[in-house]
Amino acid sequence: MPAAAEIRVTLAGAERVVAGGTTAGEVLEADGRTVIAAKINGQPRDLAAEVADGDVVEPVTIESDEGRAILRHSTAHVMAQAVQEIFPDARLGIGPPVENGFYYDFDVEHPFTPDDLKRIEKRMREIVKQGQAFARRAVSDEAAREELAAEPYKLELIGLKGGAADEESVEVGGDQLTIYDNLDPKSGELCWKDLCRGPHLPSTRVIPAFKLMRSGGAYWRGSEKNPQLQRIYGTAWESRERQDDYLHLLEEAEKRDHRKLGAELDLFSFPAELGSGLAVFHPKGGVVRRIMEDYSRRRHEEAGYSFVNTPHITKENLYQVSGHLDWYADGMFPPMELEGARYYLKPMNCPMHNLIFRSRGRSYRELPLRLFEFGSVYRYEKSGVVHGLTRVRGMTQDDAHIYCTREQMQDELKSLLRFVLGLLRDYGLDDFYLELSTRDPEKSIGSDAVWEEATEALRMAAQAENLELVLDPEGAAFYGPKISVQAKDAIGRTWQMSTIQVDLNLPERFELEFQGADGSRQRPVMIHRALFGSIERFFGVLVEHYAGAFPPWLAPVQAIGIPISDAHVPYLNDVAKRLRERGIRVEVDSSADRMQKKIRNAQKSKVPYMLLAGDDDVAAGAVSFRYRNGDQKNGVLLEEAITEITTAVENRLQV
Repeated sequence: MPAAAEIRVTLAGAERVVAGGTTAGEVLEADGRTVIAAKINGQPRDLAAEVADGDVVEPVTIESDEGRAILRHSTAHVMAQAVQEIFPDARLGIGPPVENGFYYDFDVEHPFTPDDLKRIEKRMREIVKQGQAFARRAVSDEAAREELAAEPYKLELIGLKGGAADEESVEVGGDQLTIYDNLDPKSGELCWKDLCRGPHLPSTRVIPAFKLMRSGGAYWRGSEKNPQLQRIYGTAWESRERQDDYLHLLEEAEKRDHRKLGAELDLFSFPAELGSGLAVFHPKGGVVRRIMEDYSRRRHEEAGYSFVNTPHITKENLYQVSGHLDWYADGMFPPMELEGARYYLKPMNCPMHNLIFRSRGRSYRELPLRLFEFGSVYRYEKSGVVHGLTRVRGMTQDDAHIYCTREQMQDELKSLLRFVLGLLRDYGLDDFYLELSTRDPEKSIGSDAVWEEATEALRMAAQAENLELVLDPEGAAFYGPKISVQAKDAIGRTWQMSTIQVDLNLPERFELEFQGADGSRQRPVMIHRALFGSIERFFGVLVEHYAGAFPPWLAPVQAIGIPISDAHVPYLNDVAKRLRERGIRVEVDSSADRMQKKIRNAQKSKVPYMLLAGDDDVAAGAVSFRYRNGDQKNGVLLEEAITEITTAVENRLQV
């Protein structure tokens, strides 16, 4: 046989000469366990893919984000194979990798049970141990339809080739259809197959650790008009240790679940009579919310904001002018017909703030004009994404809109970002990075020049804070780019918090003007800013961050008096009176419960300070301190006790 022609490829910046027909795995000298795939000219490919002359080849390791996605998608295939072996009538939906795991949708006669998941997981482990190879082959549309004639959902996906949505792109989405065969490692016989773009691991044996988590209903392709399928969720990791860490994080997150703690601590609830995603705050939750809002108001007053109020509904023309009815209609509640006009519940406050700016002539001397409102808005979130307080349909935004000149824009953005980060730190969040969301050309208004100017202004403000800046391509709202503050909570989860958006488009649509120093009429720059995002969501995040144990300044009850016996109740009532005079929220437990039960009740309620009093304390004019963690400090003189509590509250300390 003639020798294979030599070709040149680039690896780690250096050119290498290899024989024609060499695979990416051979170029990389990959073991298939650490390096599990390749990038060829920037595109992820299987290790078995042959390289061509001029290719640039890079390794994809299993612990990288791309590597984990490949691992998880490969594990989803193993799960689907196990399901169809156990339930031969199951029809396949889609099975993409997602953050921290994967899922696969199935059309089955009955929902999966916990026992079903155990059987599926057991069979998956057998498939993994068997070491079946993932083998890619290209097929024509006609051949794919013939092979997958018994899979109606796959047939539908074939028709989407080249223009599929993100989730479906794991199946099709490219110009060439491919099928992945799972092959017996000894005989090479076909064990199972799936329509898929890939890439995949070299074999099932490479999967180090996985676990099935739960199952539930999911509409095909996310539409309530389509059949409801059964979705199985799982997780997979590059090592058992990393999986154990993740499962431990889930256990901790479950303990901190704000929905559970909200009920246990009597903070809020979601009455079925109100409808999905609509919360009511109970007295204790109302206290926390009021403290949050009052502190925010004070800080905004100090920063020169003007407070405004706007109604909950408006005629539709307002949102036609703003563009929301063109670009955001799916997120709005249906209109109401009143007196021959159509009214909408407002999803955003910004159009109404524009009307306030436009209500009279404005001068450059008034700018920057900072308008602030705790404004209630309503968004029609799909039922499948509504989640406690963190994804609701009725919310209160701490919404601000700053109107300034172009010359003021950069300084205003920098001071605004410092203000936002400072306030978040006051609430106990201090581990941040910033995300810059840029224009989606298909879902936006305005010229390229306007967008470039706004995006660069945000980029410069973000870089001035010396925080990590991550790009979110095409993630901006339709009217302008944004910076979002991503904050990590006590157990390392990331939450999107404050957002800052530069808008040069809505001032144009609303014909906003101010008189410049030279007498000319000029358009202001509009900066949208939400600190909490919404009070409800921020409340939920804080509950989980603190596991319900709010720092004293936010705690609904900051101190509780616990008498040793009924005889000590009057003394503690006097102590409580002195604390209330210093602004402390304090109660005295004068119930018939024994002292130990009163302590347990206070600890369950996560009260920061328990003040115990018996004969010795009364005689000495003192109390015994008991803290949430069980520590105790006896015989603390009353004035010292009051000072300790008030100092912690004033300085926003955690105890």
